[in-house]
Amino acid sequence: MGFKEIEKQTQSSKEFFDGKHQFEHWYVANQVYFITAHTRDHFRAFASEEAKTIFWNKLDEYTKVNEFFPWVVSLLDNHYHMLGYNRHRENLPALMQRLHGSTAKLVNDLLVERRSKFWRDQEGRECFDGCIRDPLQARRAYRYTLNQAVRARVVKDWRNYPHTRVFIDCEVGIRRATELGAFLKDILYHRYDGKPYGKNGP
Repeated sequence: MGFKEIEKQTQSSKEFFDGKHQFEHWYVANQVYFITAHTRDHFRAFASEEAKTIFWNKLDEYTKVNEFFPWVVSLLDNHYHMLGYNRHRENLPALMQRLHGSTAKLVNDLLVERRSKFWRDQEGRECFDGCIRDPLQARRAYRYTLNQAVRARVVKDWRNYPHTRVFIDCEVGIRRATELGAFLKDILYHRYDGKPYGKNGP
């Protein structure tokens, strides 16, 4: 794999806080990503089919505009998971800003009471975007996303849940990503433990 230029972004200028490494967003071109986001306080903002339709329409619109190619996406009532390929480094923050901004506005229009800071996880982050290191982690993240509705006991088989959508077969995606050098395997990362959703960063 050739050299990959990484743009790092964090909410703090300090690398460490209370002995822990601060969370960073890593923006990388030609890279497979795992992305997830929760609504604030796990509010079930996407419980209705109308709200879910808004999400899928905006996801389709902004992934195409920003050349992000989903492999698998699962949307539940209060969060989503997505695994996919990002072509251009600078397009990923634009994708997240537009997807989250538009869905927050339009879904809020459906709610009885508007929700401020619509997208927030338990640690106050608007989203988690993790760079996938190798085929093993890609398979884990794919399976993890595929089975979200099963884990939530919504269905017994992911195929019976219409809001888990497969865009490309996992092994096809891995083969293409390997050809493109789209894994971050040559970048050492001491926090990486092989899990798709770590606590401290990509």
